[in-house]
Amino acid sequence: MSLVPTTRIPSPRRGRALAALALLLAAAPSPVLAARLAARDIAAPQAFEPADSLEGNFLAAYIAGASRDTAAAATYYREAVKGDPRNAELLERSFVALLADGSLPEAFRAAERLTARDGSNGLAQLALGVQKIKTKQYAAARQNLQRGGKGAAADLTSTLLTAWSYAGNGEGKKAFETINKLKGERYYNVFRDYHAGLIAALVGDKVEAERRLKAAYDADHNTLRIVDAYGRFEADSGRPDLAVAAYQDFDNVLPRHPIVRDALDKLKAGKPLAPLIGSAQEGAAEVLYGLGSAGTSQGDELPAVVYLRLALHLAPEHSLALLTLADTLERMKAPERANEVFARMPAGSPLKLNADIQIGLNLEQMGKGDEAIAHLDQVAKTYPNDVDVISALGNVQRSRKKFPESAETYSKAIDLIGTEPARNYWTLYYFRGTAYERARDWPKAEADLKKALELVPATQPNGRAQVLNYLAYSWVDQNQNIDEAFRMLKQAVDLQPRDGMIIDSLGWAYYRLGRWDDAVRELEKAIELKPGDPTINDHLGDAYWRSGRRLEGKFQWQHAKDLNPEPDDLAKIEAKLKDGLPEPEKPAATAESQAPAQPEMPKGAPTPSEPPAMGVEQKSGG
Repeated sequence: MSLVPTTRIPSPRRGRALAALALLLAAAPSPVLAARLAARDIAAPQAFEPADSLEGNFLAAYIAGASRDTAAAATYYREAVKGDPRNAELLERSFVALLADGSLPEAFRAAERLTARDGSNGLAQLALGVQKIKTKQYAAARQNLQRGGKGAAADLTSTLLTAWSYAGNGEGKKAFETINKLKGERYYNVFRDYHAGLIAALVGDKVEAERRLKAAYDADHNTLRIVDAYGRFEADSGRPDLAVAAYQDFDNVLPRHPIVRDALDKLKAGKPLAPLIGSAQEGAAEVLYGLGSAGTSQGDELPAVVYLRLALHLAPEHSLALLTLADTLERMKAPERANEVFARMPAGSPLKLNADIQIGLNLEQMGKGDEAIAHLDQVAKTYPNDVDVISALGNVQRSRKKFPESAETYSKAIDLIGTEPARNYWTLYYFRGTAYERARDWPKAEADLKKALELVPATQPNGRAQVLNYLAYSWVDQNQNIDEAFRMLKQAVDLQPRDGMIIDSLGWAYYRLGRWDDAVRELEKAIELKPGDPTINDHLGDAYWRSGRRLEGKFQWQHAKDLNPEPDDLAKIEAKLKDGLPEPEKPAATAESQAPAQPEMPKGAPTPSEPPAMGVEQKSGG
């Protein structure tokens, strides 16, 4: 996921349109087509290459669509259509897959065939309308848009794109008449005023542009694109103070956004800001970007990809559309495709550095750790004073278990943020603390974890729970600050009651104190939440054994062994399966319990389960 959040453009509810579009790639075939396929025993091809039969290609495409592999779906549907070119359902599925995969010339040809058979196919008419806007055939584009589907989403899209087509002809009056038809929900009004202001600026009506952009900004000044459009217009109109105020207000909500930082730097240096939209094509792309961005934020990934592909057809260097598309592909577990999109980021874009960072993080997720480190190291040399790229390099090093190196890298980032860091830098101290702990330098780790706990805002309960968990478990593991550690672990559980790893830590703390029944109770809760975690299964096995339930203990150890634990843990599990656990040592008193202390157990923390730039590492025994 991107370091820069996808920015929100408000949009109305889109009804069934997006859901229907999403289903086209993954839905079961129609009864007619299913009957044809059922005549044979079909097996999907194993390699990513066309099958030898129509049925094989269709089945492979259906499986690929269900798993949201747009490249495979496009390949197999393309071949299936060759085997049955008159099949309307195959053609429509192929068209959607080609759109989602970015194979737009083929998709447009398929759209022409579809509309020749069924002129009411809304998505095909939209695609052809976009194609004609690209080539400045505005009147023809309007004909396609008017023939499209019905419903809220179709009406919104068609109306906005039609307005931009009039703007492309220089017909501002008709553009305003068209866009003013949008009425209803608040977000309709914001969308209407935003695009009306952009159109007015493009056709040279500065009075109307000022009125509409100000109305959109007043209604929603927490959306980046609205703030950016308003700020650029005010700066271009000789009111840089209003532009600076708008950007700074946004920075207070979402600090350090690259686009905002770039605009403020230019304004402070007396440099001009280019208008947000410079052509009707870019304006139409902004419509499609807004719909794609809204779809991504609501989990409609496949429709979002289609809108974003069309937006980039109109404006190939639309930085936020590129970023949002790549981010969406990451969510669809296609990091290699995401990197292809990140690599298209224009060199002069404020988001270029962010794209370079995400390429490195995705390489790590693809199992190419050495390439990831080499890539990020090179980016860090190019931007030696950028905290984000340095911390990203540290994240990958930490994920690769290069703990001393990652701690050193985090130190470089911390040196850049000064002696009074902002609260949003708590993760740097947390990550460096976990790196120090894994490198067995506890004094430094403890200091960093305490600093992270001091900085993490109460508005980030998940982050606070992780820091509480890691620090408290470490104290319990070393038989230090037991009372405070238990209070912190219970607070962490209150903050994240569905986090199996945190509940495991509480259970393991009970275990370390010899409170076997309490340990079993908490560890059974943790198992329910994370049944596939080898560490939790191993812990529950230990607790069962100590509480006299030895057969169940061995069962849990065997289950932990089957879940591919770390090599060091595997050896210890195998030893326990053979010989069980030794007798516990004598009690160690605490304020909460006089129970016997647990004999020495291996210390450590699990490998982070989330991408290095996204999550925070969780502490657990083992």
